[in-house]
Amino acid sequence: MESPEDLCFPEEGCDSSIVLEKQVFGSQVSESHVQLACSLHYCAFPLNGNELCILDTTDDPEHQPLHLIGHHHSITAVAFGSKVSPLLICSASSDYVIVWDLDACMKKVLEGLMPQGVVIGTLLGMVLYVRFSPDDQTVAVCAGNRIYMLNAKDEAILAELEGHLAPVTAAEFCTWEKNILISVSEDRSFKVWDYCTGLLIYQSAVITAFPLLSLFIDDENKQIITGCADGQLWIFSLSRGHQYRCVVHINVQKEREKFYNKIGKSEHLDQIQNSSKAYTSNDLRYEETVESSFPVLQIEHCDKSANLEDEVPSFSYANARCLWIGSSTGLFIINMANFELEAILHFRDFSALSIQSAGSCAIMKKAVSGKVCCVLTSMFENRIALLEVNVAALLRSQQNELHLSGKEKRLSVIARCSLLPTSPLCLKKEKNILGNRKDIKSSVKDQPLVFHNKIKSSGYTSAPQMTMFSPKMNTKPKSSVPKGKKSNKRRNEEYPLPKSPPTKFERQVTVADKSTSVCCIQYSGDGELLACGLADKTLLAFKSNLTGTPTVYSGHDGAVNSVGWSLDNHWLVSSSEDRTLRIWSVSSAEPALCLGKELFHKPIRSAQFYYIDTFILLSCGAEFYLLRYYLDTSKDEFKRYKSKSICKSIQKFRMTSTVEISSLSAVNEFYSYIVLAAGSNRALEVFDLNVGCSAAVITDAHSRSVHQICQNKGSAFSSQQCEAYNLFLTTAIGDGIKLWDLRTLRCERRFEGHSSRCHPCGIAVSPCGQFIASGSEDKCLTTATLDGKLHLFLP
Repeated sequence: MESPEDLCFPEEGCDSSIVLEKQVFGSQVSESHVQLACSLHYCAFPLNGNELCILDTTDDPEHQPLHLIGHHHSITAVAFGSKVSPLLICSASSDYVIVWDLDACMKKVLEGLMPQGVVIGTLLGMVLYVRFSPDDQTVAVCAGNRIYMLNAKDEAILAELEGHLAPVTAAEFCTWEKNILISVSEDRSFKVWDYCTGLLIYQSAVITAFPLLSLFIDDENKQIITGCADGQLWIFSLSRGHQYRCVVHINVQKEREKFYNKIGKSEHLDQIQNSSKAYTSNDLRYEETVESSFPVLQIEHCDKSANLEDEVPSFSYANARCLWIGSSTGLFIINMANFELEAILHFRDFSALSIQSAGSCAIMKKAVSGKVCCVLTSMFENRIALLEVNVAALLRSQQNELHLSGKEKRLSVIARCSLLPTSPLCLKKEKNILGNRKDIKSSVKDQPLVFHNKIKSSGYTSAPQMTMFSPKMNTKPKSSVPKGKKSNKRRNEEYPLPKSPPTKFERQVTVADKSTSVCCIQYSGDGELLACGLADKTLLAFKSNLTGTPTVYSGHDGAVNSVGWSLDNHWLVSSSEDRTLRIWSVSSAEPALCLGKELFHKPIRSAQFYYIDTFILLSCGAEFYLLRYYLDTSKDEFKRYKSKSICKSIQKFRMTSTVEISSLSAVNEFYSYIVLAAGSNRALEVFDLNVGCSAAVITDAHSRSVHQICQNKGSAFSSQQCEAYNLFLTTAIGDGIKLWDLRTLRCERRFEGHSSRCHPCGIAVSPCGQFIASGSEDKCLTTATLDGKLHLFLP
């Protein structure tokens, strides 16, 4: 064993505050590609082929490694039991499968005797993986194409699971379902077994082109996560009714590149990829072959410690569940709320570490004093190393860089400065744009009764006064609302902020008798109504709790692409595939304004009221328009067919590098300069209309084009609400729903819950959840699907 002091020096680039190499062992043979094990205070690995070494990970110098001898052939798999007392450990080779009682073995050593284990399997073949059941009564042994269920106390085969077409690489027990075992194999599929009866419950299709190497069961989210040899992660749902659907697919290598781009460390990434330039030409070819893939060797729960939120305030969703991803090049921390990387520990970043390329690894489940231990075996050398990683220090070092890199471009929906005179939102130059139509009240003039101008008369238009005197009874105080402005009770209402995201499924509603797709949904500002645009050309208005009969608005000649509410909830704006825009009065079935198809060359994908009903935003093709409008529902007796409402274009903006804008969103409830646009190139672009140009771009927001953007639109301000306004949702058909933070341009959470054939195609967040039948004061989330159903989610 080599001393860590001889291998690690701070001046050589090994930051001991993040990672420390505690011990290094030399083996007579290569221990690469074997299953290693870590428990709360111990780690286990094969040494010199057939020798099992158990190492105490505490800093007590009196604790020496325990060497257990019982195998004749090389050990290929090691696993700890589920219980703490007694702590069991299983080691497997091609000759024996042995279960050791660690406490009994240590007692034997103190007495000067040779420790002995219990042989539970003999000559089963090449064992790649072993795992104890939750009660430590059964051991699953993956040998070749088969899985043997062995009794942990004596040599007895309880069941033999056969069905994989290639060697089984991992198997895990399901903790919430009795007698359920899940396995992955080099045949690139996973299978679900009832190991008591030996029946195959479910078998997946071929998932990827590379062998599946690792497996992890997420008890909290009821999901399985499997990693393959090319650095891909596949997550499947185990919830009943989901039919083992694929939740998300993650490319670790691409996520690494995105992470370094976010923190502005592209040069750091180049150093990793081109680190072999300092070597000779022969070494260069050697290093390039090493960096060819990112095999996922281990997946384990990441314990971030309880005080992480105080230590790393910029860490998104500090309480979110995270996972360690162990690969040949380093360790990655992935956030299960948004499926993005939170931190990266590259072995090559610490030049004094003995192992730069790992053949296998094992990571401790729980942190001790904020630190976790990791045991590695070298891919090319006969070395085993024990590392100690400070999780908070690792996150702090990289999250602070992420915080600083986004500091200069921190955008906000809340206006930070006054309106510029050059802004397209400035109305000083547009006094006569609508022809002063608002000043026209009546076509009948109040003329005097006689022809003398000095003599005034009551006129023809005034009603005669019938009552001489009327006392004022029950007088009400004068309203503080300025003259000419409508009172808006919702503006002064402090909506409660949700303590948790709305993820609980509450209700499902079918919108029509015949099967039709739901194209868009939108809540009214008071949270009492939900507008819903359908593919059958109709527009519906539901109650927020999705009960009762909806109001129907018809007139479009194509599918309704978008719908939006005015601030006073009296008007609806809709756009359609027929290249028209219509504004409806909620109390009338006839549109108050209709912009014809002759004005637009493509269908209008998005339309909404903007800047407290001052403008209308609509997108057509790769551009979006800022329109000024005036509504007048009065009818002339001689020209009833002619509408008095008018609309005029102010300015148009083009989204870069896209063919078509698929969604558009902006806050209408208060004066905001920010407009969000999503394009067919899978990007999100942020426009600042105060400056009149693009402010930021999020590339590859989804794996597919964004279908809809939904912002948190409230009306009352508080310090917490100002923070919440900068959160917005996006959805892409077939790629779920994501929650974004505008200030950091990062995805904060991802929502799932739809069946495999019902992808979410619309989202809406209620500004006030007081209508919820359960009495909850938190906000709710409603999603729409292509099969014509609405789903209501509660916190």
